[in-house]
Amino acid sequence: MTQLLLGIAPEWSPTLDNFVAGRNVELLSALRHALVATQGERALYVWGETGSGKSHLLQAAVAHARAAGETAVYACGVVPEAAAVVAMDDVEGLDDAAQIALFALYNRMRENGGMLLVSGTQAPAFLTLRDDLRTRLGWGLVYQVHALNDDEKAEALRQHALARGFELPNEVTTYLLRHGRRDLPALLATLDALDEHCLRLKRAASVPLLKEVMRA
Repeated sequence: MTQLLLGIAPEWSPTLDNFVAGRNVELLSALRHALVATQGERALYVWGETGSGKSHLLQAAVAHARAAGETAVYACGVVPEAAAVVAMDDVEGLDDAAQIALFALYNRMRENGGMLLVSGTQAPAFLTLRDDLRTRLGWGLVYQVHALNDDEKAEALRQHALARGFELPNEVTTYLLRHGRRDLPALLATLDALDEHCLRLKRAASVPLLKEVMRA
């Protein structure tokens, strides 16, 4: 019988502190500044390839704002009501009605205050969206989120493992980077599965256990 996991692994959630910046130091600094600013530019658009860390940043920004006592909401696929901080992920997936709603939200928050953080896979000029919305998204600060190289991914994996309460041997990291999927969310998901597998077996992380997880 498989031993039930009792939730003893610490819960991991995206924060600004556990985001491995890599070449995104300037972006991370601008985001932190916008979150505490009360005036000036508070609309940011971030873009990059799938798995580059856009969703991490948006969810972390919302968590940061909520911890400071502000109203904040993260959304993907639907446009929420206005709040002190609104993070709208994967903007190119919005249908026509949602694009109109986001255009209205942008104008309302620009007039009344608040921070709007939007993400997409391309720079504003290349988005297949309504012209008026595409123009608005290009008005604020625009940053590309650069994907991590292998050394930076290794550091992200190490930090993630420590946050879950276990040490990740170098040989396990090397094997995962060499044979796992290349995007960071998939790598982290594999690492979570490895941790749960180790907890069930009451064994330390190792390459043979990682192979078992990856085969499954």
